Amino acid sequence: MTSRKTYHHGDLRQAVLDAALDVIAAEGPGALSLRDLARRAGVSHAAPAHHFKDRTGLLTAIAAEGYDLLAAALAGTPELRERGVRYVRFATDHPAHFQVMFQPELLRTDDPDLVAAKERASAELRAGMADLPDVPDARAAGIAAWSLAHGFATLLLTRNITAALGDQGPEEYFRSLTGLLFTGQLATGSRD
Repeated sequence: MTSRKTYHHGDLRQAVLDAALDVIAAEGPGALSLRDLARRAGVSHAAPAHHFKDRTGLLTAIAAEGYDLLAAALAGTPELRERGVRYVRFATDHPAHFQVMFQPELLRTDDPDLVAAKERASAELRAGMADLPDVPDARAAGIAAWSLAHGFATLLLTRNITAALGDQGPEEYFRSLTGLLFTGQLATGSRD
């Protein structure tokens, strides 16, 4: 009879989330397995199910955490362009969250924590529209702005525009892109 060393994890929920984010960043959400995550965290194969029930629960928790992080990233930035820059920065800083957040087929979309986190992020996205003068359709303008930031971030994360950036960083390039589209001139200078 062999004795198995047991390990008590101080914060199993966070350890599983962190391991899941590593897997998603490297291999995508399809590679997730609660059994593998338990092995990585050094706990029994059933332990993650106590916190997440199943893979969908885990992905839903990741998405909710992502929306909370996005809301925090956007908070306190009144200018729409800079909200877009922060959106791009969020995507590059949290690529695994970003991959999961916008795939509703992977999530329990009615999960209360997810619904609340999405609303906080949406409110922050909408708040950026306040500084636009004379916008006839604020909802359409908001969707256009979100589409630009989200599309740019997606192209960036999938390495489809790496060569186009040249020596410019993604945030500065995004500022230039929005300047070109909205004023007809390339934006110059740096902001934070």
